[in-house]
Amino acid sequence: MSIWERLSKIDRRIIYLLLAIVIIVPIVFKIPSTISVSEATRMAYDTVEKLPEGATIIFSTDFDPASMPELRPMMSAVLRHAFEKKLKIIMMGHWPTGIPLSTLILEEIAREFDAQYGVDYVNIGYRPGAGAVMIRMGRDIRDAFDIDIQGTSLDSLPMMKTIHNYSDIGLIAAFEAGSMGDFWVQYAWGRFGVNIIMGTTAVVTPDTYPYLGAHQIEGLIGGMAGAAAYEKLIERPDKAMIRMSSQAWAHILIIVFIILGNVGYFMMRRTEKKEKRGIV
Repeated sequence: MSIWERLSKIDRRIIYLLLAIVIIVPIVFKIPSTISVSEATRMAYDTVEKLPEGATIIFSTDFDPASMPELRPMMSAVLRHAFEKKLKIIMMGHWPTGIPLSTLILEEIAREFDAQYGVDYVNIGYRPGAGAVMIRMGRDIRDAFDIDIQGTSLDSLPMMKTIHNYSDIGLIAAFEAGSMGDFWVQYAWGRFGVNIIMGTTAVVTPDTYPYLGAHQIEGLIGGMAGAAAYEKLIERPDKAMIRMSSQAWAHILIIVFIILGNVGYFMMRRTEKKEKRGIV
């Protein structure tokens, strides 16, 4: 029996085992990928990097548990970048499912930098209305959010004393699993001229590129690859770079299997033809 025949009869459980190994090893040993940085992600990074110390970013967290594994790494990376630059952060969202999740992420990153609530960051939570809420925030944030997520008046928080509307906001960072980014472009950018960067799931990213091409947003972090690239830019490898490493090795292994399968198929056909000619 030739090597190609042996490979064709290999137990599929061995293939699954090899695939599991190349996926698990980078995660267990925290092996980061060597991903290249796209121009869209670099633009998002540069936009945050150019903000002066003390500038304010609104983080709009419009996602749910299903999209959290993809959006959490990029949101964490941008939060770390913002806290390192001593920027002020306002957390909010237009998806009620996103607020509990983003609150956990915000508090986790804030602890890393010993950030103080009400001084360095504020979480104002969720209000229904999407476009209407964005327009009201253009007049005064307190028209839509008069209290924070804990029920504390915004006027009693030191950070909010000088922040009233979009004129006091340096950037909106929108993390989107759906179409809420369209609303930010239409109302915050279109009506008030606020700079926006977006972080989107991979499936939403293609729909967002026209905004980048039209200079309606300043940068775009697309999917897990974009999150890994942002982690690389801030020089803090984390979940995205590790997951991309697992994904890359899994893809390489599958490609190897495909090549071996095709080569084996043609070699076996060639052998069969030779045997038939010999019989004849």
